[in-house]
Amino acid sequence: MAEQTKDPAKAEPKSVGLNIRLAPVENSDQPVLANFTRLNGAPGMVFVDFGFLEPAALSALSRLAQSGGKIPESLNGKLAVRVALGFDTLAALHQQLGQVIGGLKAQQAAPAKKDAKH
Repeated sequence: MAEQTKDPAKAEPKSVGLNIRLAPVENSDQPVLANFTRLNGAPGMVFVDFGFLEPAALSALSRLAQSGGKIPESLNGKLAVRVALGFDTLAALHQQLGQVIGGLKAQQAAPAKKDAKH
């Protein structure tokens, strides 16, 4: 029987963890609260706007919609931060968000399975 060797050029790329430390600049280490996001595409990059809408305004809007009232054409909020991402960074963010969401789903499913056994 002939031994099969793998061609290193055809091997799947491996993700390698690297300890990167980011130093804050000005107030960049302060947390930003965002409850709204919007994406805008541009050639070769995506702008991600993180914004904040007053919770009371969101509640009032929800009540208006449920009662059949007239929804305003616009709603004012505050731009918390705009981040420009290139394709590689956007793809890495997508992968990281998928991992976080998968972990959160697993955490939520674990108590449900535990409760079902009792």
